[in-house]
Amino acid sequence: MEYYTCILHLVQAMFIDFGLAKEWNGNCYLRFDDTNPEAEKKEYIDHIQEIVHWLGWEPYKVTYTSDYFQALYEHAVELLRKGLAYVDHQTAEQIRKDRETNTDSPWRDRPIEESLQLCEDMRRGLIAEGAATLRMKQDMQNDTRNMYDLIAYRIKFTPHPHAGDKWCIYPSYDYAHCMVDSLENITHSLCTLEFDVRRPSYYWVLVALGLYQPYVWEYSRLNISHNIMSKRKLNRLVTEKWVDGWDDPRLLTLAGLRRRGVSAAAINSFIRGMGITRSVNSLIPVDRLEYHIREELNKTASRAMVVLHPLKVVITNLEDGKVIDLDGKKWPDAPADEASESESRVPFSRTVYIEKTDFRLEDSKDYYGLAPGKSALLSYAFPIKCTEVIHGDNPDEIVEIRAEYDPSKTSKPKGVLHWVAEPAPGVEPLKVEIRLFEKLFLSENPAGLEDKEPEGTAWLRDLNPHSKEVVKGAYAVPSLATAVVGDKFQFERLGYFAVDTDSTPEELVFNRTVTLRDSYGKGPR
Repeated sequence: MEYYTCILHLVQAMFIDFGLAKEWNGNCYLRFDDTNPEAEKKEYIDHIQEIVHWLGWEPYKVTYTSDYFQALYEHAVELLRKGLAYVDHQTAEQIRKDRETNTDSPWRDRPIEESLQLCEDMRRGLIAEGAATLRMKQDMQNDTRNMYDLIAYRIKFTPHPHAGDKWCIYPSYDYAHCMVDSLENITHSLCTLEFDVRRPSYYWVLVALGLYQPYVWEYSRLNISHNIMSKRKLNRLVTEKWVDGWDDPRLLTLAGLRRRGVSAAAINSFIRGMGITRSVNSLIPVDRLEYHIREELNKTASRAMVVLHPLKVVITNLEDGKVIDLDGKKWPDAPADEASESESRVPFSRTVYIEKTDFRLEDSKDYYGLAPGKSALLSYAFPIKCTEVIHGDNPDEIVEIRAEYDPSKTSKPKGVLHWVAEPAPGVEPLKVEIRLFEKLFLSENPAGLEDKEPEGTAWLRDLNPHSKEVVKGAYAVPSLATAVVGDKFQFERLGYFAVDTDSTPEELVFNRTVTLRDSYGKGPR
């Protein structure tokens, strides 16, 4: 749905606007520039307002450009009377060609009274859609294309979601934005650098009408490595099904980030740490965003253990049927703001499961996992020593490990493994689905690849084919059975995870939000 398209750089804009207003004891408006009745949807507006509140901001006032349609039209009539606007009958294609050759419209110098009457006919719905536009008489010879007689009004026989069916002509953004800024007595109008070419037209309208002129200032748009921020390109990824929708956790849309488990606090911390710049070529490493996400989750995420690719280990010196209920205690890597001990209890039984990658047949000096005749510590439990390896039909296939545990904990192996045990004899551990995410693009700046290929498809070929891995049949500790959508956890050695919206009563799904500082791929610690 369209309202998912709120991208991270729009959150940057919210932070700058609301943050500066707060710093200077001012007020910040939340305005919807709803000039196109065909593009406005209530769910989009509701979603934006929900995001603003989720990020911790409170608008001074929520307004709509459509609130000012009457005033905007009256000012358009004033421009006509001053000879600073005219009704044009050229098609969009003809206007585009004239703008390329700096050619005046043949209707540019039509009599003022004639344009006034035609404008009124447009307003009353007496002229067909596309048969006329109201253009501002700016400067077709200007060095800035945004002064080439921009369109102020176009005809659309479409009811407006907010204004109803009162209007069949609608103002353009270039005409309306500056004027509503003035009407609302905005002191500072802030926008990203791509809008700086509109500044001459912004002030031309206000000067022509003798209106109050707010101060305009532009800052660089947020660009993050290994990602794209263009709504056009994101739309192509979604519509061509390169990703799983606008809320795909690999995208830097707000919906995607939230589904991935990123908090508002982490996003605000990231944007605050960047500051404000006017550097056009600024590319922020995605690692910097991940740092702030990790720092926040380290304070708030509960701890748990999950085994992605289980390898069965039978503890031969633990009597069959016995389950040791390990006391819940504060984990060494517990959240920084968690003072009390954990109430969760972890079962330790005759059958436990470790990661397949934590066992190998050939030992080495720099390896700290489990191997024949070698010991490793099951995290927060007991040391175990591999005594036997059970192979499958294929000699290279290992189906089970036999081991003995050290109940006295006198042995001190270097390797520490995460694990999950059968909660009761013969009872399979809790099964969950795990989704692992990597960088969406291989290159730091995939959007920049387009310069090298006129067809503009290089960025699509730069997609990382391994950006998403789905692991089904992972085993989890019993305490995760009560997790609900939005809950966040640190899985031992695997990273930080959040419960996904695809979860069902039969199977929980977890998205990896971010890896740990020491990635799981480095092996047991």
